[in-house]
Amino acid sequence: MEAFVKDFMVPIAKFPRISDTATFSGAVMALERAQEEFMSGKREQRILLVTDNENKVVGKLSPIDVVRGLEPDYEKLVDEQSSAYVGNFDYVIQPMKDQAMLWAKPLDDLCSRAKDILVKDFIQAPRTHQVIDQEATLNSAFHRFVMFKHDSLFVMDGKKLVGLLRFSDVYREIGRKIKETCRL
Repeated sequence: MEAFVKDFMVPIAKFPRISDTATFSGAVMALERAQEEFMSGKREQRILLVTDNENKVVGKLSPIDVVRGLEPDYEKLVDEQSSAYVGNFDYVIQPMKDQAMLWAKPLDDLCSRAKDILVKDFIQAPRTHQVIDQEATLNSAFHRFVMFKHDSLFVMDGKKLVGLLRFSDVYREIGRKIKETCRL
């Protein structure tokens, strides 16, 4: 594909935002509201961009991030790079879970914890492989989606964040290209 990321990205102005000082429960409510607005056609996006106190985008918030917020120490315990090698070995992972007492009852004390946890306590800053230049090819973006299992990539114009490239948009283009080329 000779298409470019900039041709398929969604500008950051189209995304709703949430402060990194919002509470866990506030994040859940904001995601729910964004989903409702998306489903009703009032909004084009349901991903929330997370901003710091200077209104700079520092990450994004999706339902999986909220679930990770229930166990914020998980990231410290299991490195995603090495977990790819041991992911199918419960005998390695389970003792680590037991030792740290993670996942034991994350929902039992949800209400008491939801008011104390802030978005900045569990949101992840974009990693290098989740950032792509707007002049990169769609093939390059596709490679990152497959290799790193992202649902979206942060699109940059130099050092400036200009948009997000969603996997769903790349997939739609792949489907269109297959239909056009293969005459399905």
